[in-house]
Amino acid sequence: MKRVLLISGSIRDGSLHSAALRTAARFAPPEVEATFYPGLSGLPAFLPGDPEPPAAVTDLRRRVAETDAVLFSTPEYAGSLPGSLKNLLEWLVDGGLLNGKAAAWLSVVTPGRDEGARAGLESVLEHGGARLLRAACVRIPLDARAVDEHGLVPDPRLRQALQDVLRALGRSPAAPRPEPSWQVRSSLYPMITRSETPAFGRRPDFPGCEESL
Repeated sequence: MKRVLLISGSIRDGSLHSAALRTAARFAPPEVEATFYPGLSGLPAFLPGDPEPPAAVTDLRRRVAETDAVLFSTPEYAGSLPGSLKNLLEWLVDGGLLNGKAAAWLSVVTPGRDEGARAGLESVLEHGGARLLRAACVRIPLDARAVDEHGLVPDPRLRQALQDVLRALGRSPAAPRPEPSWQVRSSLYPMITRSETPAFGRRPDFPGCEESL
């Protein structure tokens, strides 16, 4: 079973974006475990390189690390991403949690109302090394009145569309294991071959030094 984490960019009660993602979690296809992330409003401000991040950040990173893909749905504020979502993404990028991770976005507004947010999201995902799955990125304009008393969207057409999106994310191949950097490889393997030795490390006046560190 593939696991998909659903992240809304809104902390507003009654958010249409959150309602759509909660609907996706409630009616996910049987082969996909979809979970709505509830902790956006509780994340502290991003602190670069924090060696001991707060518990809320540790929980977020654990959730992302344990999932196969992430689906975002966000409103646009002041022509870009909401600050709360940008803060979340900065914690993930800093921890390397997006590297190789399959990701997609779900838009629930009409064209022209979230272009800045969508472009900003794609830019951050690319910067973090995520694999944006275009086939799973969809726009399904909804009316705020479509949300019922349970915070869900009962429209069966939306449910079918969301199931298709989750299936597309579920079919994405697992992220490849990151290739260690040259520094990591050299610390793990003291002896490296001549072909792998960087040019700056060659010392022709000392025979054999090209084959050892």
